[in-house]
Amino acid sequence: MRRASLPIAALLVSLWGAPAVAQTGLQLGYVHSQAILAQSPEASVARDQFKRDMLPYENELRGMEERISRLLAQYSAQQLTLTPEARVLRQQQIVDLRSGYETRVREIEVEAAKRQEALMSPVMEKINSIIQQLRIEGGYAFIFDASAGALLAADEALDLTGEVVRRLNAQPLGSGGGER
Repeated sequence: MRRASLPIAALLVSLWGAPAVAQTGLQLGYVHSQAILAQSPEASVARDQFKRDMLPYENELRGMEERISRLLAQYSAQQLTLTPEARVLRQQQIVDLRSGYETRVREIEVEAAKRQEALMSPVMEKINSIIQQLRIEGGYAFIFDASAGALLAADEALDLTGEVVRRLNAQPLGSGGGER
């Protein structure tokens, strides 16, 4: 699923043209990475773990939202009876809480991205290893990711998704797969 090389490979194929590819015997294949991830038991386990890991953060943010809502409701109810100074003080308190909330949301987003990367990295390494094994075994020069959106049309006989999923599911959960 290394997408950085996908545009280069697509450019090379387009420059050579389909007849040139056929004449050189260049083997091409493609996979649907999103379909592979959707059918991967390990990716499912990682997604479930990620959801569990995010629950405390969701609860924390919900609590902050409720506190802001309560303060807004109190302010609205008492606004007419407050002195101008007290009104400004309450408004500033609400602004500060909202600012703190937004800062915390950004911090959690960073932590969530790191956690998701940590959970999905072993799965992606295993999938990449399987794709690399298929590439070597089948003599493929390129294996594209159709999920990346650069593949406009292709012969379904070149779709290796099913084989990647079969090999991925044949490995025990948590095993490291083959070498690259």
